Amino acid sequence: MSETIFIHITDLHVGNPAAADDHLFSDTSATLARVIELIGTMDKRPAFIVASGDLTNRGDVESYRQLKSIMAATDLPVVYAIGNHDTRAGFYEGMFDRTSDLDAPYDHEQVIDGIHIITLDTTTPGQIGGSLTGEQFAWLARALDTRSDLPKLIVAHHAPALGDAPPWDHWRTIEFGQSQELAKLLKGRNVLGILSGHIHHDRFSVWHGIPVIVGMGQHAATDILTTDILRMVEGASFGIGTIRSSGLTMALVPLPQTRRELNRYDLSLLRQKQEAALAEATK
Repeated sequence: MSETIFIHITDLHVGNPAAADDHLFSDTSATLARVIELIGTMDKRPAFIVASGDLTNRGDVESYRQLKSIMAATDLPVVYAIGNHDTRAGFYEGMFDRTSDLDAPYDHEQVIDGIHIITLDTTTPGQIGGSLTGEQFAWLARALDTRSDLPKLIVAHHAPALGDAPPWDHWRTIEFGQSQELAKLLKGRNVLGILSGHIHHDRFSVWHGIPVIVGMGQHAATDILTTDILRMVEGASFGIGTIRSSGLTMALVPLPQTRRELNRYDLSLLRQKQEAALAEATK
């Protein structure tokens, strides 16, 4: 196979320019516009862009229209996933003018340049962490079988849980049991990698033999040097992926940054909030 180059962006957190948002810590519209500009200067033209969720900060229709306006500066195909900051209804209306079936998960697949790209909606309305339903697993199984001859990229805002036991910070991942089920389903399926976001720092892992690429994104960066609090600092990057017959390579393009603190969260409060949401969902 010939080389395929693509771009990975994530956690765009675009806001409605007409509405104040005290939970938006950087000029995300300007950052995204700059990223699109930089992509346009590349010597080798990418085949597509993957935007792996948290496309907007509030999930309102006008924020998606702002996103759509910024992305109009590129003629590259864009593969969108949605994240926990997104809403399905806002996304469908703002991006596609869709007015029906607004609660449906945004799972989809397409083939670009010989790569089978499968996108999963891991959002759980009202919660921070990710999940997949039985219906989504059935859809994924069918999608994998449909193009069994092609190499695959999986796009999902939440990365799978990496360890051998449920993590204490379960809101960062797809639910542990479902992550294990996903690993079984993807085994032997020629998956080049999983592209994700959500945790706001660049992280590369090998999970059951599959590369899991998590991007920092374009809003703010998690300071992984601190563990007792969730400290957000200035930082942004995007990835350039190259697919060869030997597999996937990812290179990162960091944007200029100072790492000045933008915000901090108490992790114990974040955990309480997520566990309360989980308890409410199971009533």
